[in-house]
Amino acid sequence: MTRLIRLYRPEDRAAAKLIYRRAILEGTADVIGEAERIAWAGTPEIDPITKDKLTSQWCWIAEEDGHPTGFMSLCPDGLLDMAFVIPEVMGKGTAAALYDVLLDKARQEGLLRLTVVASDFSRGFLLKRGWQIDREGMEKFDGHLYHLSHMSLAPV
Repeated sequence: MTRLIRLYRPEDRAAAKLIYRRAILEGTADVIGEAERIAWAGTPEIDPITKDKLTSQWCWIAEEDGHPTGFMSLCPDGLLDMAFVIPEVMGKGTAAALYDVLLDKARQEGLLRLTVVASDFSRGFLLKRGWQIDREGMEKFDGHLYHLSHMSLAPV
């Protein structure tokens, strides 16, 4: 398979939504309960009235043989906001490739500190890349409790 990392485009919104939902509903099944996954994933429909938040962030799409397989986004304030890949490519370097592009952009922009609110599923990925846990605990989101880690990194 040929992997390509490219900038997000507005026409990627439906693909990003599908990646997001599949990553949550299927990819985190071993770590997050079903009710929590369903609440977190939200509805499959895209609300045409709601602005696409990824267009106001730096966002990259991973494609394999022309098919979107993941995306990752960084806010101008250094928040790693979204990081999702479909189950078929989990553990195969897609997230790492997206992350490398994101980290390069953070350095180019002179960001001194990156932050993220990470699920248990993504925490290990980030710890392996030098992120530190600033605080962690149970937090309520959409009526469900999740164990979340507030993490940071200085992208030297």
